[in-house]
Amino acid sequence: MRISVLTVCWNSAATIRHTVDSFFAQDHQDKELVVVDGGSSDETLTIVRSYPQDRIQLVSEPDRGMYDALNKGLRLYTGDAVGVLNSDDCFHDHTVLTRISAELEQADIVHGNLDFVEDHFKKRVIRRWRAAPRPAKGFRTGWMPAHPTFYVRRKVAEAVGIFDLSLKVASDYDWMLRAVDLHQFNCATTNNTLVDMMVGGASTRDLRSYIEHNIEALRSRRRWLGSGIIDYALVAKPVRKLGQLFPR
Repeated sequence: MRISVLTVCWNSAATIRHTVDSFFAQDHQDKELVVVDGGSSDETLTIVRSYPQDRIQLVSEPDRGMYDALNKGLRLYTGDAVGVLNSDDCFHDHTVLTRISAELEQADIVHGNLDFVEDHFKKRVIRRWRAAPRPAKGFRTGWMPAHPTFYVRRKVAEAVGIFDLSLKVASDYDWMLRAVDLHQFNCATTNNTLVDMMVGGASTRDLRSYIEHNIEALRSRRRWLGSGIIDYALVAKPVRKLGQLFPR
């Protein structure tokens, strides 16, 4: 199975080497990295071009943000499956894509565990996201997968389509909701840590971003699942994350 990894970036020279190193360290051989750069003015492109280019697709041009860049990646990738690795994150170990490939032999979608780390040098864990199988009512219960661990077969990506650019911080949540709850693709859960994610992402960097993400997630549920002005998941989704604050 050929697995494509989408990495979007803009002026990411401080972190992207960790990301690309972790891709090339994967023991799964049939893989490609699609790097969609927003027109960086630092050393990002120099770093990416220093790696073997036969495994990398690179495009650099202005875009309208992360989700616009991801949509470009969805048009470019050539694999049988696809997922996202942010330009300040990295795979947890060298076996991640092998594990993903094995799960996708039997399922349409796979997701797994994620560690929030302070940086990629000390790897001090701040939070642990532990994946849970989809409950009967899916996203209505406050459940959601960790998007950086979310890999899908090509038929899923083609059915779901592009990321919604009207959502500024929760378009990844909306995309996963459509894949799992709207299209009802078979979703597998692996009890392995797949990604080390640096704290401070677009939806988690501060309280304002966190609130905005939950409001946009509610908007997505109202559109696709017929939720009310306020629904159960609006409360249950934050509650489900409380356990992440006490890493073991």
